[in-house]
Amino acid sequence: MGTVSGGGQDWLMGTVRWGGEKLAHTIALVDDDRNIVTSVSIALESEGFKVRTYSDGAEALRGLTSQPVDLAVLDIKMPRMDGMELLQRLRRTTAMPVIFLTSKDDEVDELMGLRMGADDYIKKPFSQKLLIERIRALLRRADAIAGGDEVSNPANMLVRGHLTLDQARHVCAWKGVNVDLTVTEFLILKSLAQRPGHVKNRDQLIDSAYGEHIYVDDRTIDSHIKRLRKKFREIDDEFGHIETLYGVGYRYREDAA
Repeated sequence: MGTVSGGGQDWLMGTVRWGGEKLAHTIALVDDDRNIVTSVSIALESEGFKVRTYSDGAEALRGLTSQPVDLAVLDIKMPRMDGMELLQRLRRTTAMPVIFLTSKDDEVDELMGLRMGADDYIKKPFSQKLLIERIRALLRRADAIAGGDEVSNPANMLVRGHLTLDQARHVCAWKGVNVDLTVTEFLILKSLAQRPGHVKNRDQLIDSAYGEHIYVDDRTIDSHIKRLRKKFREIDDEFGHIETLYGVGYRYREDAA
């Protein structure tokens, strides 16, 4: 993996360099499945991250309260304290990025988790490569905001009418109001907004949001589009710029360019 420079930060695998000093990000992995904990920990450590693991929510709450981390990956269904309750308690004291691991059919849990403050979710079984890319994207966003990077490089900005996408920080705004998107939602919207008026089918949007050679059910894209529209309509009830072409795909309305 190469190095990406920007905002005074040099990204190399799981590390960030501040003033010449290289610091590793620490990731908390909370899951009662030992196989997942072991394999994901190995994958993260091989990418330069530090990893702390917990087998249930109660144990994780104690550990993360006393020793905060840079990002947490939480399973939803766990004994003693599930991921929902753990996230709710963590959000009382921290805004650290959180990714949920969910079962294939837990759409209700996904919606609840996002409403409660999760930053993204990944369905099991999942690609470790995808998880690592989501972690990197969220850490870039969090570090840019924490570092006071209020003025973004214009080259990283995508503007389509009232829509503004800051691609470096994964930050979205509509009519000057921030829209809180997950990384997946941001990437889907970016793919559509890059070429207004051009139709993207579901396979193209899957490749944009998840990468090639990763299987995702078509209904997952439909669910993301539905949530995108809902988030924008909470700000502007007349929002209708993400259009459906039934049997074909989606497009960003050209007159919004």
